[in-house]
Amino acid sequence: MPTANVRGVDINYEILGDRGPFVALQPGGRRAGASLRPLAAKIAEAGNRVVLYDRRNCGASGIAIEGESENDEWAEDLYELLKQIDALPAYVGGSSSGCRLALLLALRRPEAVRGLLLWRVTGGAHAAVHLSNQYYASHIEAATSGGMAAVCAMEHWTEVIGINPKARDALMAMNPQDFIGRMTRWRQSFQAGADHPVIGLSPAELRSMTMPACIVPGKDPVHPLPAGQAAHRSMPNAEYFEVVAEQRTTLDEAFADWDAREGLLAATFVDFLRRHARR
Repeated sequence: MPTANVRGVDINYEILGDRGPFVALQPGGRRAGASLRPLAAKIAEAGNRVVLYDRRNCGASGIAIEGESENDEWAEDLYELLKQIDALPAYVGGSSSGCRLALLLALRRPEAVRGLLLWRVTGGAHAAVHLSNQYYASHIEAATSGGMAAVCAMEHWTEVIGINPKARDALMAMNPQDFIGRMTRWRQSFQAGADHPVIGLSPAELRSMTMPACIVPGKDPVHPLPAGQAAHRSMPNAEYFEVVAEQRTTLDEAFADWDAREGLLAATFVDFLRRHARR
């Protein structure tokens, strides 16, 4: 897979398909881009060029824990990556944290986004607490109790180091107090937008996004149905489709539903892309 140096960080990426509009996708959490390859392959087979990549601090990409907001850093990285590979403007999509990233890019650089593919929209009090703890508080606690060695032993970083052994050296070179300070600022940035119906973006910001959007809500405590419905109500050119049928109480059950409905999700996005690419 090729690597692009984006804002001083090596970003691992691939392009599926050799014709059609560009579609950039990112998964939820801090997962590697390859987790979306089956979905991306279906979208590419329908005549699109799908960009999959590992965000900084994820997968095989470089380590750079900096900036005041993790999602802002990710959004700027994606813009610069798409610019480097001559893929702008592009359709941009994502699930969960990838959904927030896509929305932020559309808000900050609307000229770069032809349309949005958004699934498993995050919102609600449970999601705000759960994600703040998962992404930031747990890292602060690990660094406080055991320094950077304890951070490296966390599940996410163990996976990253398994893919990219150099990541351990980069993490161990960090001062634990600097790491804690950065995670604290990232948590504050996340929490600043956590009370909105769609975490990270106000209703007014959503209303300002006039590009076409395809919204597929989740049905679990972190990605509740009302969050997707709120995005649909606020965004002036949004379409709404439900893919999963059952309300779930755990993320494991919800992930199994999405895996089973991957073909339907791909078909929903392919239909959206075909209709809007012709316009």
